[in-house]
Amino acid sequence: MLVSLGAFTVAAVLIVLLPGPDTLVVLRNLVRGGRATAVQTVLGVLSGLTVWVVAAALGLSAVLRASHDAYLALRIAGAVYLLWLGVSSLRSHGRPAAERPARRRSLIGQGYSAGLATDLLNPKVGVFFVTFLPGFVPAGYPVGWVSVALGGIFVGLTALYFAVLILASGRVTTWMSTAHIRRRLDRATGLVLIGFGLKLATE
Repeated sequence: MLVSLGAFTVAAVLIVLLPGPDTLVVLRNLVRGGRATAVQTVLGVLSGLTVWVVAAALGLSAVLRASHDAYLALRIAGAVYLLWLGVSSLRSHGRPAAERPARRRSLIGQGYSAGLATDLLNPKVGVFFVTFLPGFVPAGYPVGWVSVALGGIFVGLTALYFAVLILASGRVTTWMSTAHIRRRLDRATGLVLIGFGLKLATE
């Protein structure tokens, strides 16, 4: 069991360190709303990961993997959401969240809901867990409960990664306070999010 746990932890650390849409959304909200908004976004990401871990343990993600229509529908929804986030970033003109119209702040692209939606609308996360976690369950151990435990470790490592990222963002946030820097970052983030959306839609 300890060997499997060690192997899983090493693999999980490497995967967590690979930047994906959730990392980009956290950074986007850090730039636009500061640390408080970034922390809320991280909590949303962690909640989404937890839902997928439980779904994988219960076998629900296997159903998603087996159903082409369900996978396609969720994939398209996730792609549309990422495209919307990207276009929203391109149209923000580098303004802080506090200076934007109230109707925009109420949309799903801010805080907790942004992080949650980014993970829940990405079927690749669910398929990843249902194919990744069982491979580290030792023979003779209950797959469901061990998968939940391993998923908990993955979520914990993700939380640690984002905590370090946000704590180290002090100087970066000061640098980002310049309007033209914010504009450039919003444009770059918007283009990358659109790229993620197009990739998700066409895979």
